[in-house]
Amino acid sequence: MAKKLKMSKEEVSWVLYDVGNSAFVLIMVTALMPIFFKDFAAVGMSGAESTAYWGFANSAASFILAILAPILGAMADYKDMKKRFLLFFLLFGSCFTLSLLFVDEGQWLFCLILFIFARVGWAGANVFYDAFLVDVTSRERMDTISSRGYGYGYIGSVVPFLLIIGLILGSGMEEGLPIGATKAAFIIVVCWWLIFSIPAIKNLRQVHYLSVSHSPIIESFKRLWCTLKEVRQHKQVFLFLAAYFFYIDGVSTIITMSTAYGRDLGFGVTMLILMLLFIQIVAFPFALLFGRLAGIFSTKKMLFAGIGVYCLATLIGFYLPVIDDPLQKNMAFWFIAFLVASSMGGIQALSRSYYGRLIPAEKSAEFFGFYNVFGKFAAISGPLLMGIVGRMTGETRWGLLSILLLFVVGSILLGRVNDSAE
Repeated sequence: MAKKLKMSKEEVSWVLYDVGNSAFVLIMVTALMPIFFKDFAAVGMSGAESTAYWGFANSAASFILAILAPILGAMADYKDMKKRFLLFFLLFGSCFTLSLLFVDEGQWLFCLILFIFARVGWAGANVFYDAFLVDVTSRERMDTISSRGYGYGYIGSVVPFLLIIGLILGSGMEEGLPIGATKAAFIIVVCWWLIFSIPAIKNLRQVHYLSVSHSPIIESFKRLWCTLKEVRQHKQVFLFLAAYFFYIDGVSTIITMSTAYGRDLGFGVTMLILMLLFIQIVAFPFALLFGRLAGIFSTKKMLFAGIGVYCLATLIGFYLPVIDDPLQKNMAFWFIAFLVASSMGGIQALSRSYYGRLIPAEKSAEFFGFYNVFGKFAAISGPLLMGIVGRMTGETRWGLLSILLLFVVGSILLGRVNDSAE
């Protein structure tokens, strides 16, 4: 079936929210915040130790949300509740992001606590944002719209990123990352996130919902328990979630830990920032391409392709520290960046749309709660695994290599999901 190219007002509003919140993941999770933590908040701490603590903090944030997501998701399936939860976590995350302005040098624990809550707010809002996918578009258009969300999110987040880079470079980097400009970046992230959330708050409507009961909280727990007991009736859903747990664990870990790993290898702040900018720009067309190719080859085959690319990136990353020639090391690092960019958006977007076609629409928030539970618990284990192996061996690269196992297990389980899910 041919897909319409023109998006509806609801689809545009949904995509624009991704443009806004992508600035958070680019700047606060991947780009500046890891450097801010390692070079300022954790000053004097060894590279391996600070990288491990950064991984533990990301795991803690994911653990908190993993506990809350299915409960909140079940409650959000009642009429008009998705948007209320989306707005709450949006404001919660924004406030704690701004609170990072008060972190001083050496306050690594205070910094991590604030960051954990900021990330819980951002990820919590995403639970309900993802669940709106079944409300804003049709089953046939899910691959396209989900891919556009990620694609335009990547290219849209480049705008505040360029503004922030200009502030940082203008402040001078002779003594490392300029802290004043970095904290100003936190303000820019929040403003960008809030501005592009306005269309979603205004235009998104919860089309699929459950009737409100007299005791919605109690009923939510009952429905959650019934869903868990009826796993056999949703076998393909939970089989896919098991596969998703492993392969998205590897994806999330590489995205989250890449900047910290780059610093451990001695790459400069300027190069890491330019590399992240490169990834965002390249990820835009490839995310859209994955959506188109899914219509030709099938969504599952494109998921396998994305996993394969990440396996290659992981292996090259493992061998980076033993490359002596600086030019070859830089070229290999940029090649890894290209590999990550080529599959980053596609694998996440198609996972979301593939799952959206598997679940009952009227329980989308509850099931996307489970989706985020598996994703967030995955985000716990990956950085935790990398941090533990890195500390045990004293070399971060062995922690990186351990991530390869996650991709292998995820691929095996994905192969067992029934193709009729397409």
